Amino acid sequence: MSIIGWIILGLLAGAVAKILLPGRDPGGILGTTIIGIAGAFIGGWISARWLDHPINNSFYDGATWAAAIGGALVLLIGYRILFGHSRSR
Repeated sequence: MSIIGWIILGLLAGAVAKILLPGRDPGGILGTTIIGIAGAFIGGWISARWLDHPINNSFYDGATWAAAIGGALVLLIGYRILFGHSRSR
């Protein structure tokens, strides 16, 4: 899968993570999008490195999607913990 494929996967993974973890984000839609893309890359790297599941070259591989969504969820939770209270309500 090319870098463009990972970016698209990250955008979709960020949207799914936002659906699974609703609420206000300190960075808004742009921050959530960037977190989704970074989460896809990090989730894929963790899956290949430590979970002994190399990332498949197919865009439609379920394990690749799970790794990307999991990475996006972890980053989104961490982002909310670190920066969640810095925005005025």
